[in-house]
Amino acid sequence: MSDPSFPPHGNVPPSGSPGHPQGVPPAIPPVVPPDPRADFPAPREPVNPADPRLAVEVGRFWAGAAATALVAALIGLVAVIILERIFSFTLVPPPDIFSTASHQAAFAIDGAILALLAAGLLHVLILTTPRPRAFFGWIMALVIVVVTALPFAWTTDTTSAVLSGLVNLLIGVAVWSLLAGVAGRTIVRRPA
Repeated sequence: MSDPSFPPHGNVPPSGSPGHPQGVPPAIPPVVPPDPRADFPAPREPVNPADPRLAVEVGRFWAGAAATALVAALIGLVAVIILERIFSFTLVPPPDIFSTASHQAAFAIDGAILALLAAGLLHVLILTTPRPRAFFGWIMALVIVVVTALPFAWTTDTTSAVLSGLVNLLIGVAVWSLLAGVAGRTIVRRPA
């Protein structure tokens, strides 16, 4: 025989009613099958290219760019002092844009100009491209290869070309790494 205090199947009285003891959970909810679309990411809203989502804190970005230009100029200056003045090596100078007739000034000025041009490029990439750091990295890597190889095209003296290429490499890597750090601290995401 059945227990009169136990309700028949399908008739579960609400919790706290006379036929239902306190603390007994109600019936188990049915199992919901998994959503077959759950493995795919939700579709993104299209982004208008005229209104990119990334922006730059302009003041801080260009202050970092100016500091990067100063570091690049100092690397060129110190490298020429050490290699030409102390160790008496002859370097292959970069183009002397302001006709200073000084290797120190040519390396320092060209390093600073490289840093400012790279900063301008990075700023434009942040505002216009979907992955600015990736594009900037590839562009800087190729520019560094070119400026490192250029001294070999300008002289037949291998020692001078190697040392000049190393100075250019050091300046390029410094500019790349410093500007990447500046971008990491000054890129902001605008609300969509």
